[in-house]
Amino acid sequence: MPPCALQSRLLDTHRTFTVAPILAPLIIVGSACLALGLGGWGLALLQRAAPAAPPAARPMLLAPMIGVIDTCVLLPATARSTPLEQACTDPARGSAAALVESTLTALQPRRGGAQRYPLGYTLPVPLLQLFRQTPEGWAVDMERVQRLARTIRDTDRPVILYLFATHFSVHSPLEEALAGDPANLAHTRQGPLARDSYYGAPIYPWTFARTDTEITRRRVEATRAMLGALCQLAPEAVAKVKGVTLLGELHHLFPDFQAGMGFTGPYRITDYSAASVQGFRQYLRQQFAHIADLNRVLGADYPSFDAIFPPAKDIRSEPLQRYTEHLDAFAHGSLPIAGWAYAPGRSSGEPAWVHIYRNGAFIGKTPVNQGRQDVLQALPQLRDANTGWRFDMDFKSLPAGLHRLDIFLEAAPGRLTALGTRHIAIMDRRQTTPRLQAQQALPAGTLAQGDIAAHIDLPPEHSSYYYNPMVPLWHAFRGLQVVNYLRFFDDVVSQSCLARTRHYTHQIIPFTNPGWDASKYAVDPSLARFSSLRLGVSLYGAAAYGKYFDQWYRRTRHPSYGITEFHPLKALPWPQLQAVLDGHARQGADFLSFFLEPRWQGRLVERKHNEFSLDPANDRFGSDALYRALAQGLAREIDARPADAAP
Repeated sequence: MPPCALQSRLLDTHRTFTVAPILAPLIIVGSACLALGLGGWGLALLQRAAPAAPPAARPMLLAPMIGVIDTCVLLPATARSTPLEQACTDPARGSAAALVESTLTALQPRRGGAQRYPLGYTLPVPLLQLFRQTPEGWAVDMERVQRLARTIRDTDRPVILYLFATHFSVHSPLEEALAGDPANLAHTRQGPLARDSYYGAPIYPWTFARTDTEITRRRVEATRAMLGALCQLAPEAVAKVKGVTLLGELHHLFPDFQAGMGFTGPYRITDYSAASVQGFRQYLRQQFAHIADLNRVLGADYPSFDAIFPPAKDIRSEPLQRYTEHLDAFAHGSLPIAGWAYAPGRSSGEPAWVHIYRNGAFIGKTPVNQGRQDVLQALPQLRDANTGWRFDMDFKSLPAGLHRLDIFLEAAPGRLTALGTRHIAIMDRRQTTPRLQAQQALPAGTLAQGDIAAHIDLPPEHSSYYYNPMVPLWHAFRGLQVVNYLRFFDDVVSQSCLARTRHYTHQIIPFTNPGWDASKYAVDPSLARFSSLRLGVSLYGAAAYGKYFDQWYRRTRHPSYGITEFHPLKALPWPQLQAVLDGHARQGADFLSFFLEPRWQGRLVERKHNEFSLDPANDRFGSDALYRALAQGLAREIDARPADAAP
């Protein structure tokens, strides 16, 4: 995600906060529960891969992303009144190298030899900010490009090159020009998606359904200019680049980006542009030899593939010509049963568990271990954000009718406490009045001691659900669009001197947020191994330090990964933070990046600071304590180096 100061305050809030309402009344019950299950629609798709053996432990590069773009690279050439401005804007030698080194030296004053965590940096390259307007039109600003290339040349540290151009605005005049052409924008069913905002900062809904657009051409032009300048450096300078991350978060979009990532409200997604609709038809032709084969699977009567339009209408409120037109957040056949719970007095480190019963029969269990920053904000006395839980119930093969769901908490072994009951209707395509399914007797629960605060967010009472077999095909195609665009940019980078350098994605993992609807993003295929492009993933909260991500990753076929953004969202002393870093290194992480505020000669550079930056002056989410712990750990690494290590 873009690290520029212009959007620093909103960089990652959307990753960590769920949208399930905390305003609902709390359920206060006795206590108790047991279970295992990762849940998550996207997670289930990726767990089918056989686990790969973990690679041998090796040094993991720490590559903080320093805010040098707005404080140095983008400075006008006339800004030379201070030593920092002179270092940035010198016509022949100007770069952010001095600022990078000053910032890293503040974190690690002394440098040592071989280390378990060598300290480098991530250099963000804001592709759409590399342009200036000329009488002939938009042109790449080579002065800015050269400052970036010289930063790599003049910084004696390993670097991760981050080529980013996401939907988050970088406040470039070029963005306004590009947004005026609907061909550059993603489309909902109603047409081009409107410009949005996230905590006050603009969002541009750029399309990736095609590669023959102006937005793509400008991204490619800036990428080639940057790589061209870099590849003109001496081989030893180019060798400092240990990885390239592509584009930043690439996923499908939806209206009301700030609050619309959940399951409530109208289900409006991208991409319904003409090119995307035609692409979906072609995708179905590739999956099914004849339209008759598709009709058999769907129970439909399409006369040809050209008669197909992607599902887009809600059967509850809109007339359908065919049932296969139905679409909502659950139409792919999965229903999240989710909420939060807090059981005091648990000191074993093991989570409580939620048990799910359907019509009296046990169907599964899931741990209470997912991040709920919204719960912690509303109830700070809990002192723990990892109160979320979620169980995804596949209802594709369930009989139509009324079903009863009973949710229990096991906070102590063998003792269940009822959290609540939900009655739901699984509907057939004819919308037949549902009848109550046969019921079994529930197990007798034993209340544990103490009080439990809890709430069931999903599903709502007396809610209805329709499975449309066309929808999984539609979501699979949307996920393929993400993958194909990443492949396209991977090919662009592969045409440079960095062809053999490792390339990474820079993706979010929505299934770790219990209140997020992963189907809106359609990133699951891009989280799987789909080419030589390696996984780059942003980890926040429990995903950064808990078992949730580890268990998922071990079920994938990735040979290694990069952590493109990292923040535990709570203070960790060095022994605990070291254990987290060691775990990622053993598991195969090549590098770990976190936001770091720029410091010049020991002082914080004046800028709009990122609230997720690790910095001694930032008390948000334990960021100051994490900075101090990391500085302590890096100093210990040097003090513990062998006597013959290089100074």
